[in-house]
Amino acid sequence: MDSAQHVISIEPEKQSLLNKHTEKHFTAGDAVRDIIIGVSDGLTVPFALAAGLSGANATSAIVLTAGIAEVAAGAISMGLGGYLAAKSEADHYDRELRREQEEIVTVPDTEAAEVAEILAEYGIEPHEYGPVVNALRNRPQAWLDFMMKFELGLEKPDPRRALYSALTIAIAYILGGVVPLLPYVFIPNAAEAVVFSVMVTLLALLIFGYAKGSFTGNKPFRSALETTLIGAIASAAAFGLAKAFHS
Repeated sequence: MDSAQHVISIEPEKQSLLNKHTEKHFTAGDAVRDIIIGVSDGLTVPFALAAGLSGANATSAIVLTAGIAEVAAGAISMGLGGYLAAKSEADHYDRELRREQEEIVTVPDTEAAEVAEILAEYGIEPHEYGPVVNALRNRPQAWLDFMMKFELGLEKPDPRRALYSALTIAIAYILGGVVPLLPYVFIPNAAEAVVFSVMVTLLALLIFGYAKGSFTGNKPFRSALETTLIGAIASAAAFGLAKAFHS
């Protein structure tokens, strides 16, 4: 099947309108999602670990050592998870692409009927969608693209997506994980360091939650409060459990 890119040709008047009009859409959704996953876990998990160890009366050196180990392991684990998720998505797309290619060749009338059904769902009458169906049948690659997008709702993934996702999540996790550990670098007494760790991390969670809400279209202040509350609950639970078992 021809895989060459089709040249888009429209009327000059419409092309002129398109050239004059520029729409601004946010198109970095995957990268932002990976950053949110990495930073969110990076801020919360090491924060809870540090608070728990501080509750068990560990020294700053022990908290810092355990925290660094956790950040390293967490970054690898989260990055690998992101890689496998993106790789699975790409594999799924390839499987469905091959299946659609086979069906267009073996049962073209059935596939054409599916195109008609899809167009009819938009209120297009048979005499209107008939020429469209015929046009697609004469353009196998366009037909295949149409079926992937409108029948299956699948967009072709970036072949580099898996690697980018792994690196983005891992780096974001490390950046988030460094924040709650910083006070333990400068304050030898863990009981004092945990206080500054709480303040710094809660502030970071507020800022991160606000930014996350702004990017995702949610209410920024609500997102900031929810994100901070989750981090506070996790660290408080770890600190309380450590105190309880230690005593």
